[in-house]
Amino acid sequence: MRSVLVTGSNRGLGLAIVGRMLTSKSPPGHVFATCRRPEQATELQNLASCHSNLHILPFDVTDFESYGNLVDRVSDAVKDDGLNVLFNNAGIPGKYSRISYFKASHLIETFTVNTAAPIMLTKAFVPLLKQASRSNKHLPMGTSRAAVVNMSSILGSIGLNKDGGHYLYRCSKSALNAATKSFSVDLKSSGILVVSLHPGWVKTDMGGPNAPMTTDRASQHIAQLLCSLSEEHNGGFYSYDGSPLQW
Repeated sequence: MRSVLVTGSNRGLGLAIVGRMLTSKSPPGHVFATCRRPEQATELQNLASCHSNLHILPFDVTDFESYGNLVDRVSDAVKDDGLNVLFNNAGIPGKYSRISYFKASHLIETFTVNTAAPIMLTKAFVPLLKQASRSNKHLPMGTSRAAVVNMSSILGSIGLNKDGGHYLYRCSKSALNAATKSFSVDLKSSGILVVSLHPGWVKTDMGGPNAPMTTDRASQHIAQLLCSLSEEHNGGFYSYDGSPLQW
C-alpha cells in the first residue's frame, strides 16, 4: 500500500499499528496518524523523528465539521494517488456494562465515537479511496488497491453473545458491523474492499492489564491479515488471525 490513515494513533493498538507499518519491509510512502493532542503524543512524535513518511495530524473524530479539512490535508500529500487504506481504529469502551447503570448520554457518546465517526469519516474519504482504486485498477481488491478497515470487536457479535451486558460497546460495534456490510456492497463496484476486524483481547487502556496479548503481537497479526485481504474477504467480520466471526 502507498498510503494509510489510522485514527486514534497516540497510544495502544493504534500506535502499535502505525509503528508496525513504518518498520515493515515495504513501508507505505505516507502513514497518516491522527490523534486529538499531537503535542502530548510523545511516542508518536518519536516515531516521526525517525520516519519522514509519518504525518501526525490533529483530529478529533467527534468534530464532524473538521472532516473536510482532514481530507484536504491527506489529499495534498497523496496527490493523484488517492488514499489506499482508511483504518477506523479510534474508539471508546463505554462507561458502564450493566443495564442498571448507564444513561442515555453514555449511549449517545459511545455511538458517536464508535459508530457515527467511522461511518462519516469513511463517507468523507470515499473520493480519495475511489481515486486510489482507479490508480491501481490493475490490482485485485485489497489493501494495495483501496480498503476500509473498521476496528470492531467480538463483543459486537450478536451470535456469540452468551453473557449479556456491555450494552454500550456491544451495540455500537454491532451497528458498525452493519455499516461495514453496507459499505462493502455500495463500494464494491469501485474496487474498494471493506471489512470489520476484531483485534483480540489486547493489553491496552481499553483491554486492561489482564489481557493475554501485547500490542506488539496484536499489531503483527493485524499487519499479516491486512496483507492477505482479498475480494473474498469483502464485507466480512474477521478475527485478528483471519478466522471469520459470526455477525
